[in-house]
Amino acid sequence: MIELGHFAAFLALAAALAQGLFGLTGQRRLAGLAAYAGFAVMTLSFLTLVVAFARSDFSVALVANNSHTLKPMLYKVAGAWGNHEGSMALWCLVTLGFGAAGALWMRTGRDLFEARALGIQGLLAVGALAYLLFASSPFLRLDPAPFQGAGLNPLLQDPALSFHPPMLYLGYVGYSFVFALAAAGMMEARVDSVWAKEARRWSLAAFIPLSLGIALGSYWAYYELGWGGWWFWDPVENASLMPWLIGAALLHSVVVTEKREGFGAWSALLAVLAFLFSIMGAFLVRSGILTSVHAFAVDPERGTLLLFGLLTYGGFALGLFALRAPKLAGGKPWVLLSREGALMANNIVLIVAALTVLLGTLFPLMAEAAGRTISVGEPYFNLTFTPMLALLLVILPVVQAWAWGKADLKAWSKWAIGGAALALVFLALGVGFWDISIGAALGLALGIWLVFGALWEVKRRAITPGRIFRLPPRVW
Repeated sequence: MIELGHFAAFLALAAALAQGLFGLTGQRRLAGLAAYAGFAVMTLSFLTLVVAFARSDFSVALVANNSHTLKPMLYKVAGAWGNHEGSMALWCLVTLGFGAAGALWMRTGRDLFEARALGIQGLLAVGALAYLLFASSPFLRLDPAPFQGAGLNPLLQDPALSFHPPMLYLGYVGYSFVFALAAAGMMEARVDSVWAKEARRWSLAAFIPLSLGIALGSYWAYYELGWGGWWFWDPVENASLMPWLIGAALLHSVVVTEKREGFGAWSALLAVLAFLFSIMGAFLVRSGILTSVHAFAVDPERGTLLLFGLLTYGGFALGLFALRAPKLAGGKPWVLLSREGALMANNIVLIVAALTVLLGTLFPLMAEAAGRTISVGEPYFNLTFTPMLALLLVILPVVQAWAWGKADLKAWSKWAIGGAALALVFLALGVGFWDISIGAALGLALGIWLVFGALWEVKRRAITPGRIFRLPPRVW
């Protein structure tokens, strides 16, 4: 069976190559058929790995190294992706899955644009499958086969960690299709409201599972590792947080592009960066250059191949952006105190926050290259990252009611008085009979502030009874 899976993976590579060629030559229908075929055979390939783990087939090296006959079935199946080679097979499956989903659900009325997006997605799948088959094959046999397997890493034997990688990869790899949309839009120099509407849907499709994956990983780190704050700033955790921050900025930016046809070039750049940061995260986790409790121990040669992929895709996309960005429409003029201004401020804060995390993650490597040993831990992130995001959350309920073009500042004083009063109440409770820290009291105040702001926004939009049930999904 494992040879069937190996053969199916090569068929997936051929289908992805066909998808790329048909797509880039503008043949939308043929590119879509190739996307369906690639996803189908890669699904078969991945299922053969899952079956090998479920049956404890120790003649497969991956199973022998990551499973055991006494493991519960959940952890046997999770062993299929709880390692480097298996997780890369999952990466390929999700890449092809997003291509097939795009072929099925993408409806912009622009056949050439859709064909190019599918073509670029196919080429991204070609790169992932080539890396899987020629550098990290999960289909290798052992002869003679051992009687017992080595077992799954005990730290990974947890329900949260069983579902954490698939969710994370749906987010990570989901941004590959947003990347493809951005590249296709830049190829025809049309990053407008039609593009933004499509990009917003796929950005959301990546952002939601990435958020769930990070939440599951954080929860696991909290109770499994005796988390005291440090584990959230573990380099591998940061590798998934950075694309999430850029993805959050992208979700807000495409709203302006869709509604006002502004921020077009900026939205395209964020779409590119979200996926490039995902590849960089894969490189950091698998190259062995970072020390982490849940980094995959992989030889540097394979890490170098990932770095080469990052530079290749990044060079193509950023070069295309440099050529096409000046030709993209600028949209309607906007002022600072407006919904557009608030969303741009949101984007700036999120991007600076992502770059702050990037600096804290990579600085020890840069210092080591210069012959010094420096560790960057919790204090750095708490002093830099936390104030920026706290400020963003404080102003969020206020600016979400601003209109396009010009802000309504009449209610500003009421919001300010309400927020200050809430903070003072919780500070009093924090230093009074609750006996909790001032930081925790402010955190609780901020949480209630945000929930109240969201409920107020629903009330504002649903002025008449019954209208709340007719609000479009994008509002929610």
